[in-house]
Amino acid sequence: MTATVFTNARIVDPSRGLDETGAVIVAKGKIEAAGAAAHNQGAPEGAEVIDCAGKLIVPGLIDSRVFVGEPGAEHRETIASASHAAAAGGVTSVIMMPDTHPVIDDPALVEFVLRTARETAIVNIHPAAAVTKGLAGQEMTEFGLLRQSGAVAFTDGRNTIANPLVVRRALTYARDFGAVVALETQDADLTCGGVMNEGLYASWLGLPGIAAEAEIIPLERDLRLARLTGGAYHAAKLSTAVSAEAVARAKADSAKVTAGVSINHLALNEIDVGEYRTFFRLSPPLRAEEDRLAMVEALRSGAIDIVSSSHDPQDVDTKRLPFADAATGAIGLETLLAVALRLHHNGDVPLMRLIDALSTAPARLFGLPGGTLAPGAPADLSLVDLDYPWVVREADIRSRSKNTCFEGARLQGKVLQTMVAGRTVFRA
Repeated sequence: MTATVFTNARIVDPSRGLDETGAVIVAKGKIEAAGAAAHNQGAPEGAEVIDCAGKLIVPGLIDSRVFVGEPGAEHRETIASASHAAAAGGVTSVIMMPDTHPVIDDPALVEFVLRTARETAIVNIHPAAAVTKGLAGQEMTEFGLLRQSGAVAFTDGRNTIANPLVVRRALTYARDFGAVVALETQDADLTCGGVMNEGLYASWLGLPGIAAEAEIIPLERDLRLARLTGGAYHAAKLSTAVSAEAVARAKADSAKVTAGVSINHLALNEIDVGEYRTFFRLSPPLRAEEDRLAMVEALRSGAIDIVSSSHDPQDVDTKRLPFADAATGAIGLETLLAVALRLHHNGDVPLMRLIDALSTAPARLFGLPGGTLAPGAPADLSLVDLDYPWVVREADIRSRSKNTCFEGARLQGKVLQTMVAGRTVFRA
């Protein structure tokens, strides 16, 4: 493997609190040095030297919530196609949700994902296993065997577990195996029939709404169970101001809780639904602008720990329908970083905090390698032009599904090169 030296780069590494101009030296799949001092270290013999001319180098992004069609719905997305989309977006590791057919609730399925990823993927694929068999919310899976097989977390994916006893037991068992339980917080009864945020705009469109209480009620329950069990609980996708406040209170009480937000809920609000645009039908729904601003502030303050794409490919058969009948979800691997950089460019969130939430924090939270440019770490990194202007076009999307919320969007900041374990897997 050829060594690579990136020179004259702005290096942002939240794991070391580092933001300086310098060099990054990659050799034998590892980071050999990164920072201002690396300029004086010299290049290994035969190394490829890349003059970055002030471009940004960050640890490869880690997307903690990615839905993939394989096995069972390969027409929407395969592990291979998702990995190519990830690489184009600067994402070097993804956590794959268990919502497949069959469900990833058995060690053999975890092994299938890992084997398929080794054979076909160009980025790191980490499977999450189901909390309950068949994602039915009743009978728990074999946490120990699943963990031993390579599951990095436990989640019921898109489903919210209704039974609090199951959640309590899950948090208790996961604690014993040093694993995180990441759960959706959407009460099935309160969301039943709702298709967008409850409010004046939903009334204008004549669509049934989903109140913030549908999110906060299961969240408050789970936060209390996290306190009770001492288990590591992660609120997977929050969308309301009251949810951010509840998580901040739980953290102040020393509960072992973390929270995530999808990039969609940081960049969009309910008005983006426009005239029944089904690509904007999401779960949780896009909320009011006040809630979006609260999510941004929670990210800046650290109440929200990580940002995910919540990549959820849907095809034309499930999206080209009346708004109330369309499936929820949007793709987002390829646009995750560029859309997040809006928050940097407009001064809402410092770049260091943003990269932490996209890379270093998810690596730490789920116990994954990566998320750092420290010497000896895997050489998973992204080279980014912070100011590069580009437009999202369907023809350029690498995902098998095209249901992006950002088609036609003008973005600033583009991934130029992505490296995984010292190997270039994407170059613009």
